[in-house]
Amino acid sequence: MSKHARARSGSRARTADRRRSVSPGRPPTALIAVAALGLLAFGAGWVHALYEQPGAPVPAARSDARPQAARGPAPKQQPQPQGGAPGHATRGTPRADALQGLPDTLSAATRARIPAAARQLVLVTGRAKDSSDSTVTFFTRPAAGKDWTAAGKWPARNGAKGWSAEREREYGDLTSPEGVYSLTDAGGLLPPPAGTKLPYDQDRGFVPSGRGVNGESLEGSFDHVVAIDYNRRKGVSPLDPGMPEGEDKGGNIWLHVDHDGPSQGCVGLPKEAMEQLLRTLDPAAKPVIVMGPAGF
Repeated sequence: MSKHARARSGSRARTADRRRSVSPGRPPTALIAVAALGLLAFGAGWVHALYEQPGAPVPAARSDARPQAARGPAPKQQPQPQGGAPGHATRGTPRADALQGLPDTLSAATRARIPAAARQLVLVTGRAKDSSDSTVTFFTRPAAGKDWTAAGKWPARNGAKGWSAEREREYGDLTSPEGVYSLTDAGGLLPPPAGTKLPYDQDRGFVPSGRGVNGESLEGSFDHVVAIDYNRRKGVSPLDPGMPEGEDKGGNIWLHVDHDGPSQGCVGLPKEAMEQLLRTLDPAAKPVIVMGPAGF
């Protein structure tokens, strides 16, 4: 090998040694120290700016990905109102606006079914699951989200064999259906009381036939009625025979004048109570009836 060749060979060896000493996988100690100081000084702010910029992509589980020191102390959790914003139901939690002023005996499931827009509510509370004795309380509120206020209370009667869940009720079983239903249509043999706002069908067809469950006369029972929207079409006379969910569930469930005995499924009220309800119920207030045994 010539002297010139040996010199070039030695130069290549020294160059290779220098390259190995600065390989990408092993940075010099000084560079590591500089990078560490830079990250401590600016890294947390850079990460926060990247994650919190409006519209910037947010990494999954970002609160777990950053150490506590980088993201600062955890913000104080503010208490949230039960039920979410007024007029909206939160899954698994009854709306707060559907609770205030109503009896504590109503279950959470029943309360959650009360429409947010309803401002009038007829509450039928049965004495027991198998009892035909009940109480009707009329509630109103000035607007959705406001407290309910009782505006009338009367003794009442329901089905002769008490109550049944809506999905379990059968035609002719002499029970009243539990549930929450709208009240949209009224009618009767007599003219509507002055001030009636619900659509009212005065018809000679509102004459009951036969006798009551206990053999009592039914005369005058249908002088005034309000149809309960259970298995019926809305916006038609209470006399309409249609049953959209099938005849097996029964239908023609009404509020009507009490005939001093249990019903086949309707709710009977004193005549003066029926007249007061008809003067007060207003379609604009989205009236509903909530009915069932105590605690349902």
